[in-house]
Amino acid sequence: MPETSSAPFHVGLTPERIVDVALGLTRESHLFGWSIRDLGRRLNVAPSVIYHHIGGKDRIARHVVERVLATLITPPVELEWQAWFRELLNSSYPAVSAHPGVAKWLLMHGPTFPSVVPIIDAGVRVLHRAGFGDRAGLAYAALLNNAMLTISIGDERLVHEDDGPRDHASMMEEFRRAAADSPGVAVLAEAFITPFTQGGESAARQREDYYRFVNQTTIAGLSTMLSES
Repeated sequence: MPETSSAPFHVGLTPERIVDVALGLTRESHLFGWSIRDLGRRLNVAPSVIYHHIGGKDRIARHVVERVLATLITPPVELEWQAWFRELLNSSYPAVSAHPGVAKWLLMHGPTFPSVVPIIDAGVRVLHRAGFGDRAGLAYAALLNNAMLTISIGDERLVHEDDGPRDHASMMEEFRRAAADSPGVAVLAEAFITPFTQGGESAARQREDYYRFVNQTTIAGLSTMLSES
């Protein structure tokens, strides 16, 4: 009887293995930067085999994001709300920022995963306890969206650091020239732009420092609003 099974071509290939490799590609580039064809080359299988085992890029991207979010830990609900969100957001940064594009995906689709529900429930409960009332949902959204937007912007800068478009390099050069004639631009360039133009560890530190600054500013703004209500 002739052999009709394609099993030897799929030996060792599982949906979990596909997501593992997709996670690796995301860390190396960007969630929106690789294709099913790229994934197939890394796995040494045809794209049709990947579709058969798990589905298309949208489904795989969702699994990648779910894997990243599954590593997050819910802070103790006994914490005061500012401390709770500082701990959540700061502890989320390493995993999310290490996988460029995950923050952008979350901004586009939302954290619709069972593993994240306990975090959302705890965060909203902490905000209700603090007195946000019917604004708890808006406060939660502002905290998480500002954090993810900041990471997403950093992800885009990361894409351009080494071999990005010439218009990005030209923009950086324009900032350097403008700083010579403008005290305001000089302050902005020294405090914010220059570390990004340097790339590498300097840019990585600046991305995280700015992320923490945005989070603290959002928390401070919500604290002021809460005290005035």
